[in-house]
Formats: sequence, structure tokens, C-alpha cells
Amino acid sequence: MQQSFELIAKTFQGLEEVLAQELIELGANDVQIGRRMVSFSGDQEMMYRANFCLRTAVRVLKPISHFRARNADDVYKAVKEIEWNEFLDLDTSFVVDTTVYSTEFRNSKFVAYKVKDAIVDYFMEREGKRPNISVSNPDLRLNIHIAEESCTLSLDSSGESLHLRGYRTATVDAPINEVLAAALIKMSGWKFDCDLIDPFCGSGTILVEAALMARNIYPGVFRRKFGFENWKDFNPELLSSIFDDDSNERTFEHRIIGADINLRAVEAAQANAKAAGVADLITVEQREIRNFTQPESPALLITNPPYGERLRPEDLSDIYRTLGEKLKREFQGGEAWIISSREELFDSMRLRPSFKVPLQNGSLDCELRKYVTFEGKLDNFRAQGNVVKTDEELRRMGEKGRFRDGRKRDFSRKRFRRRRRARWTRSRRRTGRSPLQRPHRRRPQRKIRRPRTSF
Repeated sequence: MQQSFELIAKTFQGLEEVLAQELIELGANDVQIGRRMVSFSGDQEMMYRANFCLRTAVRVLKPISHFRARNADDVYKAVKEIEWNEFLDLDTSFVVDTTVYSTEFRNSKFVAYKVKDAIVDYFMEREGKRPNISVSNPDLRLNIHIAEESCTLSLDSSGESLHLRGYRTATVDAPINEVLAAALIKMSGWKFDCDLIDPFCGSGTILVEAALMARNIYPGVFRRKFGFENWKDFNPELLSSIFDDDSNERTFEHRIIGADINLRAVEAAQANAKAAGVADLITVEQREIRNFTQPESPALLITNPPYGERLRPEDLSDIYRTLGEKLKREFQGGEAWIISSREELFDSMRLRPSFKVPLQNGSLDCELRKYVTFEGKLDNFRAQGNVVKTDEELRRMGEKGRFRDGRKRDFSRKRFRRRRRARWTRSRRRTGRSPLQRPHRRRPQRKIRRPRTSF
């Protein structure tokens, strides 16, 4: 029986619960949710399967040391005490990644240098030689996480980030991350029992991830190599048995439909679908959102509309306004999940969301919103057996601190600042002054009528 040990799966802000559910379904033990990570325990096979099967994990780490450090010298001493010859040789190149949340350790690169120096000095004292440092293509990737005085040093079993699936042969500007795309699909609760539509498909990331999930094809089949393949205890037979096992794959009887106004994006989506082996499930056509029509059969809509800086604000507002109108007129009784980073763009849709999830897309604070469109009154819609909010969504909405990182407040403040700037711009164009520079109009004093004292 293989020995069980501690493992950590890292992910993006807001995806922790989705990743934890994936680990539970995979058979992991001691699953605990943290911030941008989920800890669990398992043996070597579980570590291999986590890297091979997880769709919403960025990396899988294996901690080798927990210690406390008040300064850089404490980090150096703790790292040097580790028996490094168990993990690497003089011929093994390595690199150190750092994640620091500390008032004492403000320079993450300095922490990485200290860890590197401790490992090099360890081998210099015992072997008289030093191992190689390789930033671009290391044999071994280490990760040190510091939260104030608490430090965790781990081996990175993934190597390259797990979002780099390996099927992307073509791309467009600002494609959505594969991990985030898979998480959007999982959050929507899609049961693979209807069509899926993305009217702003870009290079087809959501479409391909949906097709892989529909057929239960694990993302690891496209990977060229994992980080643990360079470890001393690597078991190639175990990895081959996981790779060759396709017993869980299934058929999919519905369609996955994508559209984009950009022909280059359509061609990129088709190329990526072909590279992933799911081109038979995916249909992509060049079409703008104003030409969106009612689907022939029941469908779920998941999309990542543009919200960057490359388009003018008025153009973006028109896109979201048209999207809202199409959902109201052409998607009655349907369910739409839309991610965006700007409050005023959501407002342009003129639809009331039934559920919101704070997420992060790269460096952008975003929200994923669910819209349920129907004709008539809400009570009649519910009386027909339809559901606006699931039990899980009601539970999450009732959680305290869902926006405890201040994102909701910042979301509103950004909206207020944009409105204030727009108001000042209109005032300057009209009067040549900002509102603060306008002359103050004094109210005319009212005459006080004194009562008559004599008649």
C-alpha cells in the first residue's frame, strides 16, 4: 500500500469550492478549502491523477517542509537543513517560485535567492560542486509560500501551469484562461443534457472545455510532460495506466455552438476544436450578436463578452445592450451565464441577475452573473416547475463575506468614479468649467415683514 502525504492544489480566486468538489469526486482525502488553494491528502497515484484529471487546478504542490521564519536568515537555515540529495542531484537544474504575504518579507525575489543559496551551499559543503539554476526549462520546480512568519516549501509536481492544456494551436487577443473557462461551465451546473451556446466564442476555449467535459476526456491527455516525471521516485508504469484508461469516457448527443464576429477567431476556434479531437461536437460560425436567433432546442448560454480597453465605451455598451435584448426576445425560458469586469456594462443589459459570483480573470476583478429569462410573471414561471435559483446558489448567496476582499465595494466605487468623471466632462464641454469652478449663485434674501405695533 502506498504512503499517503499532504498535497496542495492551487487555483484562482473564487474557484476554491469548484476545485474542492473535483477533488472529492476524484477520491481525495482530508479536503480543506483555503484562499486560492485546496489542501488534501493522497498517495502517489492520487498526485498523478490530480495533475491528469483536474480541470480547475493551476498547480499541484507536494509540501516537504513547514517552518516559521522571522527574517531571511531563518529561511536560509531552515531550507539548508533539508536533505536535498533525496530530491535532486548535481545534474538536476531547478528554479524557485515564491508567493509572499508578509510585512517582513517584501521582496519575493530576495526570498527566492535565499532558498537557492541554501540549496547550493548544501551541495557545496557535501559534494564540492553546485547544481544548475534554470529559469526557462528546469528539471525541478520548487515553491515557497510565506504568510507572515509561516512558511511552506513544496515540490511542484505539475511543472508548467495546468491551464496550458496543449490543444491550443491558434489564439486571439485576450483569450479566456482554460481553468477559468472550465470553472464557468461547472458553476453553471450543466448536466450535458442540452445544447451549449457561446455567442462570443473567441478562440473557442469555452467550447472546447465544454466538449471535453461532455465526453469526460481529461485535460491531461494533451500534456507533453508533468513536473513529477523528473523526480527520483517517478513511476512511469503508474502514469501509463492512468493515461491509457479511457473507461470513463462517454458519448454526447447534443450540440455545442459558437459564434464570433471576427473571422480570425472563428478559424482559431475551429483549429483548436480539431486539435482537441472534438470538432465533431462543435459548430462555429461568423455571426454578430444582433443576428442571434432562438435556438432550435433547449440550450444553456455561457459566454465571455468583450470588456477590455480595445473597444470604445459606447461600442461596448451597444454590444451588451444588444445582448440583453436578444436574451429577452430570443432566449425565453433559457439560462445565461455571463462574466464581465464592469458594472456599467452589466447595467446596459437591463436585466436583473438571479445569482452573482465574484471571480478574477487575470488581473481583472470580475463577476459571473446568472440570468434566467421568461415571459410573464415570476410567480407563474415558478408555478410551472421552473427554478430561478438552485439550493446551492441560495446557500452561497447566504454566506457571509462572499465579497470580503472588498471587490464588491471596489466594483461600485469604480462605477461611481466613472459617472463622476462623465458628469464633469459634460459640464466642462457645456460651460468650460468643472462643477467646482462654477460661480456660486447667491439666493436673494427674503424681505422680513415686521408686525405692526400700532393701529
